[in-house]
Amino acid sequence: MSEGQALTTREVFDTRIAAIVEAIGEHNLNDDLAARLNARFPAYGNDLGDLIIRGVEQGWLCGREAGGIRYGRPIKPGGVAGLFSVDVVLMQNIAGPHHIHTQGEIGFVVPLDDTARFDGFAAGWYVYPPGSDHHPTVSGGSAYILYL
Repeated sequence: MSEGQALTTREVFDTRIAAIVEAIGEHNLNDDLAARLNARFPAYGNDLGDLIIRGVEQGWLCGREAGGIRYGRPIKPGGVAGLFSVDVVLMQNIAGPHHIHTQGEIGFVVPLDDTARFDGFAAGWYVYPPGSDHHPTVSGGSAYILYL
């Protein structure tokens, strides 16, 4: 990149993910990690939600759809995400398929409606420990969910 050239939305997104993965480090997947992420990368005042929305508008996020859920995996394990993959989904008043988090899940909720919730979570970070399970559910409107 030459001097003065602005970063693309995708490059900024990748940089944010790298910073988040670095902050996660070796922390256990629990409520303490969710609190740390919410303090360091708050739902408001953090551009991750805007980057997700712009990525969808630009077509490099959530390019697939099945069962009323738009989704995509912009980052595979390795590189900026370390051992994590990064997925982003758009859900509206829907429950997804039941699954188990054998290694846990770290997620960021971006509500598009004031009343939208993901599994009861409003805007911000949540952490599910290894062995947890659920039917991922968005109620009260639409929301993007980024998860590692």
